[in-house]
Amino acid sequence: MDRLAFHLLPFMFFGCCPDTASAQADGLSLSGNARIRYEILDGQARAGLPGDIDLVSLRTVLAAEYRTGPVRLVAELWDSRAWGGDAGDGIGTGEVNTIEPVQAYVAADLGPLLGQGSKASVQVGRFTLNLGSRRLIAADDYRNTTNGYTGVKIDLASAQGGTASLIYVLPQMRRPDDEASVLDNRAALDRESFDLQLWGGYAAQAIGRRTIAELGYFHLLERDTPGRPTRNRDLHNVSLRLMRAPASARLDYEVEGIWQMGTIRSSTAVAAPEQDVAAWFVHADVGYSWPGPLKPRLSVEFDYASGDRRGGSYGRFDTLFGMRRADFVPAGIFAQTGRANILTPGLRVEMTPGRRLDLFANWHPMWLASRTDAFATTGVRDATGRSGRFAGHMVDGRLRWWMLPDKIRLELNANWLAKGHFLRMAPNAPAGRNVRYLSIALSSQF
Repeated sequence: MDRLAFHLLPFMFFGCCPDTASAQADGLSLSGNARIRYEILDGQARAGLPGDIDLVSLRTVLAAEYRTGPVRLVAELWDSRAWGGDAGDGIGTGEVNTIEPVQAYVAADLGPLLGQGSKASVQVGRFTLNLGSRRLIAADDYRNTTNGYTGVKIDLASAQGGTASLIYVLPQMRRPDDEASVLDNRAALDRESFDLQLWGGYAAQAIGRRTIAELGYFHLLERDTPGRPTRNRDLHNVSLRLMRAPASARLDYEVEGIWQMGTIRSSTAVAAPEQDVAAWFVHADVGYSWPGPLKPRLSVEFDYASGDRRGGSYGRFDTLFGMRRADFVPAGIFAQTGRANILTPGLRVEMTPGRRLDLFANWHPMWLASRTDAFATTGVRDATGRSGRFAGHMVDGRLRWWMLPDKIRLELNANWLAKGHFLRMAPNAPAGRNVRYLSIALSSQF
């Protein structure tokens, strides 16, 4: 706790500063935010990692925007650091990316290219992306670092309410990525390469008054680079989503399915054989929001991500650059579950008692979709299938409170994993029956 207090000093300086975001006469505006977080993990479900980890992380973002008519110039510098990690804790580029210009782009409004009442815009350079449900492409906000991309993005909107987003980008590969450099918070410019490409887009259209239908396609192409062997993923992803947004005293729902096909090498070895891919994912939830001061919402959820099976095509679903927190659990040192080889129904309760406070809690019993593949993102596997399919029960909760409205926010996350038969009996399962995780964070807007 003394170490946490020490690292809070620069954060509290930011929190006490006056708001520096201002729109100047010449069109220049400046803004930023900082977040400091303390995390502690007791117990472990991920293979090969210790069961006692604590980490202090600090993320600072400084942004500048210059606007002149329909054109915007945007630059955003991220500085993500972490302290307290030891060799072998699994600390990596998800926690550390020091002094990185994640965003540096030019954007322009192109006017009604599709006819009267339509809109179009283009964005070129380095930028972050949040597309569709964010299950394939997202700028993960819980994680201490984010996903950046270099390329072009086009947004279209018709007068009839249809929208589309099209991209051709090179995902940024965070550097340095060796453990020693990460633990020392060393800096190096992230790289992009034509050996890792992503292109495609989403199109959405309102159906009736409250329902939206969305169709998506993305292609990921990956090849080896010097010093960075890969599995040469060549993946086509086709998605369909139907969604009705939550509203007071009404039912809401979301259903999304993603089909994944293509090819992948069986390992990162150059001579490894190539396999066909046939994987899929589905998410469904139905909720109801009650009127009243607490604004409660109760929802029933279901997630299924396929796993690999013996023989035939490669079946493990790949979530690409998707977020984790909204559907599952926090990233970072916890990261026990994700969209791979998992079958899980769930119950979720959410409340928003006022502008300054929101909270949720959920419960997920979890099974393996394939008993012979590694469970979710734990790396725990029983190739014989004899350890069964039940992974355990996950209880997850979050509370956020604006201590100073729109200035300083407190966030608490707590998780409890009660291991099932598989996570206790699989050959490489870490010892212990339960896993507990707690994080406390302060965020400041300035």
